[in-house]
Amino acid sequence: MDHARLLIVEDEPDISNLLSIYFGNLGYEIDTAFKGSDAIEKTQGNLPDLIILDINLPDFNGYEVCRQLRGKTRTGNIPIIFLTQRDERGDRLQGLELGADDYVTKPFDFDELKLRVAGAIRRSERERLADPRTGLPAGKLIEDELRRVIQTQGWALLDIGINDLDAFSEVYGFVAGDDAQRFASVVVNDLLEENGLAGSFLGHPGGANFILIIPASKSVPFKNALKERFAEQIKTQYSFIDRNNGFITTINKDAQPERHPFMSLSIGIIDPQLQPVSDIREITELSTKERRKDQ
Repeated sequence: MDHARLLIVEDEPDISNLLSIYFGNLGYEIDTAFKGSDAIEKTQGNLPDLIILDINLPDFNGYEVCRQLRGKTRTGNIPIIFLTQRDERGDRLQGLELGADDYVTKPFDFDELKLRVAGAIRRSERERLADPRTGLPAGKLIEDELRRVIQTQGWALLDIGINDLDAFSEVYGFVAGDDAQRFASVVVNDLLEENGLAGSFLGHPGGANFILIIPASKSVPFKNALKERFAEQIKTQYSFIDRNNGFITTINKDAQPERHPFMSLSIGIIDPQLQPVSDIREITELSTKERRKDQ
């Protein structure tokens, strides 16, 4: 369990410090928040592996924090353990109905809480179907969403690809390449929130590819806005010298320098009203073809 990240959301400094010291000594990486708004903001950056969440917070309660986190694709699968002085059956049920993984009542036993935290993280690791770099749904979660949405109407699928990610990773290293994937997911999520589409499904099948499902009426303007925003903001991932040059250089197999443009997005759109599809495999095949046309 070493190096798992815990976010402790507790407004009482003494309890927050005790929890931080205790779990820090067990090898966990610790972050803290004293308000619900701070907790939500911190999860938008480096995703924690588990959140210990007090219900009584100074701005809004832990239930609302849980509701907001569960309502977003990026944070929807983080294990949450409620920590509270309440011991009412209705309170416990409310937390569990919102998607909390467990519920511990103050005063608590540290050994018991340790076991509950370790167990929740183990379950999450076994069941985790999210991409570890972005925290977005992957694999079966994407397949399940496609099977669900294909039975409905009014949606479109955007197959999003990051062009020239391999060249960027070759120059700056694989860690920077992973950061670029996380950066892309943040750009997409920010634009979704700005357009009132925060509840849309955003998945990360892996590597340079993302899958987004939004209302069909929004698909074309969103595609254009996303490509423009990404092209502008991705420049921050490059060095000052490369930004001035307007390109990066790799060495090809013939030992010759080769120029590459900055990363950009290719986006293919599948609208089942315009391109009827019969199963999820057909959706992914058609969307891949449409994305390649956009390169």
